[in-house]
Amino acid sequence: MGKKRSTALFNSIAPVYGLFYKIQKKRFAEVIKGIAGVLDLTDFETVIDIGCGTGALCSVLSEKGLTVTGIDSAQNMLKVARAKSENNKISFIQADVLEPLPFIDKSFDVAIASFVAHGLKVEARGLMYAEMSRIAKHYVIIYDYNERRSPLVTLIEWLEGGDYVRFVSNAGPEMKSCFADVKVVAIDTRVAWYICTPVS
Repeated sequence: MGKKRSTALFNSIAPVYGLFYKIQKKRFAEVIKGIAGVLDLTDFETVIDIGCGTGALCSVLSEKGLTVTGIDSAQNMLKVARAKSENNKISFIQADVLEPLPFIDKSFDVAIASFVAHGLKVEARGLMYAEMSRIAKHYVIIYDYNERRSPLVTLIEWLEGGDYVRFVSNAGPEMKSCFADVKVVAIDTRVAWYICTPVS
């Protein structure tokens, strides 16, 4: 799916995404709590959420005391995020990670992208990984599917027009070619945190 078409799609479905905000926020809180034994995000001060959507993950991170920036190319997603009163400390910026972001090198302790990578073609993923590596001091976290995909999700993602099947078949090795180190931590049966060490 082309960049303009993808942004238009997410702008159009932003109100629907907004209906799932509380559910998403609860799930993100559970995941962050569960992963704390491996990587405790409260050890850090600044974080950027790439493709933040309606801001559910940003909200959880902000409530844990981090200084949070969320970026998304879809302005309507950001409107939903900004409308939540608990998000008033979060900086939401319209930007596209496939273009140079308006931040100096190593601006953030951690950069996270949740369920973004699988929707991009391989060349675009490389651009995203490189830009996240540039702006992150300590870790880049790719929160996304693993190879144990379900037929239904495979069908839905195929209809979306991303690169889901190739991503889940080669996610770890692909990231290892872009980062200094990659640790894969299972979140549940079909989802993982790919904890990546940025290139210096």
